[in-house]
Amino acid sequence: MRTITIDIINEKAIHLLQDLELLKLIRLRKENASQKGTDWGKYKGAMSKQPISEVDQQLNELRNEWE
Repeated sequence: MRTITIDIINEKAIHLLQDLELLKLIRLRKENASQKGTDWGKYKGAMSKQPISEVDQQLNELRNEWE
């Protein structure tokens, strides 16, 4: 068995998929909250902790570059 993720562009596709499920060719599963959106856990620890003053300084520098 393989698992794939698809994006539904047209609601008619849902009905076709449900028909395939009735024929026991596929199994549909609803996404749960942990599967939706970004997996933030993979970014944990990607940035080092910095004092707020350093962060403010860096933000101001970035903003000034746009001006």
